[in-house]
Amino acid sequence: MPIRAPRLDDRSFPDLVAELLARIPGHTPEYTNPVQGDPGHTLIELFAWLTDTLLYRVNLIPERQRLEFLRMVGLPLRGARPAQGLVSIRYKDLESPTAAMEITRLRPWCAVSGPVAFETRTPVTVLPVIGQVTHKRVLSGPELDAVQSVLTDLQELYELGAEAPTPYVATPTFPADRSIPQGFDVIGETVDGMLWVALLAARADQVDAVRDALGGTGQDAPPQLQVGVVPFEAWDDDGEASLPAEPELGPGTSLFSTALSDVMEASTARRIGVSWEITTGGTAPDGGPEFVALDVLKDDTRGLTRAGIVELQLPSTSRIGRPENDVQVTIDAGVGPRPPRLDEDGQEERVVAWMRLRPTATMDRLALSWLGINAVAVDQRRTLERVGLGTSTGEPDQRFPLPESGVDVDTFALDVEEEGVGWVAWTRVDFLALGGSDDRVFELDPEEGLVRFGDGVRGRIPPAGRRVRARSMRAGGGPEGNLPPASLTGVTPFRFDGSAVTRALEVVQPTATLGGTPAETLEEAERRIPDVLRHRNRAVTRDDLVAVAAGTPGVRLGRVEVIKGFKPHQRREDVPGVVSVMVLPRIDGWMPPAPRPSRHTLEAVHAWVSERVPLTTELYAIGCEYVPIGLSVAYELREGFDQPETAQAIKVALRTLLWPLPPGGPFEDATGWPRARPVRERELEVAVARVPGVDEVRGIRLFVQREGDWVAVKRVVDGSTQIDLGVWQLPELLDVVVVTDDVAPDTLQPSTTGDGGVAVPVVPELC
Repeated sequence: MPIRAPRLDDRSFPDLVAELLARIPGHTPEYTNPVQGDPGHTLIELFAWLTDTLLYRVNLIPERQRLEFLRMVGLPLRGARPAQGLVSIRYKDLESPTAAMEITRLRPWCAVSGPVAFETRTPVTVLPVIGQVTHKRVLSGPELDAVQSVLTDLQELYELGAEAPTPYVATPTFPADRSIPQGFDVIGETVDGMLWVALLAARADQVDAVRDALGGTGQDAPPQLQVGVVPFEAWDDDGEASLPAEPELGPGTSLFSTALSDVMEASTARRIGVSWEITTGGTAPDGGPEFVALDVLKDDTRGLTRAGIVELQLPSTSRIGRPENDVQVTIDAGVGPRPPRLDEDGQEERVVAWMRLRPTATMDRLALSWLGINAVAVDQRRTLERVGLGTSTGEPDQRFPLPESGVDVDTFALDVEEEGVGWVAWTRVDFLALGGSDDRVFELDPEEGLVRFGDGVRGRIPPAGRRVRARSMRAGGGPEGNLPPASLTGVTPFRFDGSAVTRALEVVQPTATLGGTPAETLEEAERRIPDVLRHRNRAVTRDDLVAVAAGTPGVRLGRVEVIKGFKPHQRREDVPGVVSVMVLPRIDGWMPPAPRPSRHTLEAVHAWVSERVPLTTELYAIGCEYVPIGLSVAYELREGFDQPETAQAIKVALRTLLWPLPPGGPFEDATGWPRARPVRERELEVAVARVPGVDEVRGIRLFVQREGDWVAVKRVVDGSTQIDLGVWQLPELLDVVVVTDDVAPDTLQPSTTGDGGVAVPVVPELC
């Protein structure tokens, strides 16, 4: 149980005044008029105030003891977590002649201006080019009807024969450099399954100069292009807000079938196979534009599975160019594998080259929230260097407060001045008791912002009269750093040699900065004590695994289960040494789609648990596989009840019963539908019969979805129906049809699919 902090004396200022007034008759009976304003009453209030301040300090003693106890068991308070995000940096005056050739490489920790202090986390190369992300958009039904006559002419023009052309409109993917909260599906929302990035010069007469800069003319080597990518499902359930929402893989899909089909041996999400390519300006053997693949120097996104930076090596100038894409010159402009046409505002003349993101493996979905160039990661911290903390008194157990709390432990370095030597680096330790009498060690409390030194037995005492300084430190964090897009606007740039950048730069913030959380309170830390003392931060038993996985920092889990011996990518059970931890994120409501963990969640859980399991454990962090089901219900309405309200209540009862998270499930504990529990017709009938307004259940039919169609489940010998589930499966109720009839409907609405052909551009009437 959490430790309850006692109050050594709970009397307040009014209580003390009242007690002193009550003692007057027994001690000074001659004082008969102690009214407010009387000098005697004023003295009583003065001493009551002094006593109240003393009691306040006394009552702090238990809190200090609680903090010390937490430190003794290895549970110091967790500091505030900083918000994080991605921004793009570009020149403000790109149209100037000199800007077209200038390339600026900035060092990390450049200050970013905004409502809260932010800094860049890594180096960034700012190239004199604008990246416009464009895709070949699929036309809607009304748009397709409007151009049907044009398609017939295009079919003859491009000699497609019986193959119908697939029209598209070249459309900016992320207008105004803003992210798309609901995500953009590169596979499903484009006609060619690719994303195109036009590398534009500010003016048409700068194209050659910009090409020379990108190709490294006059430099030792071509520069790197840093592309920021935010997958739709990458930044979710991270802290309270987490970076955008849970991934919608689509009703009826599962982590086993599309996004996470192959669970790797390390149990992280598989990397998406993609290729980054740039046009050379030449012609390929098939007559189309020539592309050259770009080498990936660094990939923080782990193959587009999380938000981060992809660093690409640009080729030489001779391998950078734009293909002819003017329809007046090349009739095939924009057709098939060619880049989309840019027919407005003279953009085509400003194109230096086209870059494309092309999947190299078959996939059903590739959803992105944002993609942009000249990108860098930022976080809610600021860097301090050579900060004086004070002068040593030579006494044992000295403490020096830091100018900031929420210190990043990995970046903190401390020096102590010593006679005849100068500044000497001291080493941080978790406990001073581990240090010897001559060891130059100190203890850091990052949450409180405090440095502690030893007593001469456990750690050396800093020499008297000598200065102590923080050589470097980064600090910050908190929920105030969770900012909406466009909140960060400027940057204070510095090159690697420390010199400032004279040319003006600006910051474009396409996505919200998320993940900032407040520092842990004493009560929250104490709630962690029972679990830590129970399993000592090791996961051996089933309960240990559940407790450790549920405590994964940075994710919000609604359900954690352990499947012993289950190897997910082979669907094998009872495999010795294998443990699969199934997790589902916490969400509100009970409407489809059912909760699915993102890649970020699975990676975080696996990384956290894998450090705490026995060495021989083969660990997997997985989501469940949902079996899409449908129901049709026939019932008799009781007299006096409203039919639409009763039908809606039946749907709610069924969805709640089959929901995988609380308050769903068939049992009183309402922890969600159990794994591997069959969905039985008779159990569903009971749930429907309990709905007010239902006089009699006339029948229920169960359906499963196969290849997009609903198929009725056959009845067994006793006349009932049920859907069997594996140990890794849960039901996902996608459709419910409720009627007041004698027989439940034997069909559900089928899904629809479409196909495509050769992609041809269609110019819209309004742009």
